[in-house]
Amino acid sequence: MTTEMLFLLCFAILLVAFLYSAVGHAGASGYIAVMTLFGLAPTVIKPSALVLNILVATLTFYQFWRAGHFSWPLFWPFAILSVPLAFLGGYVNLPTHWFKILVGVVLLYSAVRFLFNTQTDDSEIAPPSKAVAVGTGAGLGLLSGLTGTGGGIFLTPLMIFFHWSKTKTASGVSALFILVNSIAGLLGNLSSTKQLPLFALPMVVAALAGGAVGSYLGSRQFSVGFIKKLLAVVLLIAGYKLVFT
Repeated sequence: MTTEMLFLLCFAILLVAFLYSAVGHAGASGYIAVMTLFGLAPTVIKPSALVLNILVATLTFYQFWRAGHFSWPLFWPFAILSVPLAFLGGYVNLPTHWFKILVGVVLLYSAVRFLFNTQTDDSEIAPPSKAVAVGTGAGLGLLSGLTGTGGGIFLTPLMIFFHWSKTKTASGVSALFILVNSIAGLLGNLSSTKQLPLFALPMVVAALAGGAVGSYLGSRQFSVGFIKKLLAVVLLIAGYKLVFT
């Protein structure tokens, strides 16, 4: 990869980390889209996205937790089965064709949720039963491991759509959910492949810089509405490319 291409890749990763962390996510689906568009192999994309996800999710959770947007009683039922299933999903390596389709569907789903999510925090909040939360977390954990994402792109919309929490609390819970599942998914992937692909240190620096600024502003000042629309455009383009080309 040329210096110019590496610079563009790092800039795109910084932007993704900034936008995602501002809404309580870590950016895995965005990293996957960017690395796919730059022509990286799926075997490199999955673990690399998980590493970047772990770093940014740590920053994001810290900022939302500091701002008071986290609930342990809401978090743990989602996480208890998601972690072992994320490990299992990370261990499995899908054929390239199916990997592209599955990730494309994930991105398109995320785009639709960001684009059409008009829910407010005015509705009455009713946390899910423990059984529903545990079952939901299990399914999302497996999916997060298979796709190389942390699962937050699914959990946050579900929590908001079903009025399980306030929007910023959903972001804080999702941030830690993403972190633990990304760690489990990465460990599962390493157990299967026995290697961690080398990727440039500038990518790590870019993700940390974008995540630090985005999570700080998102947890305290930003309205997530406009950011969700920008994310929707990016994910629609990348998801369409993966599924239909």
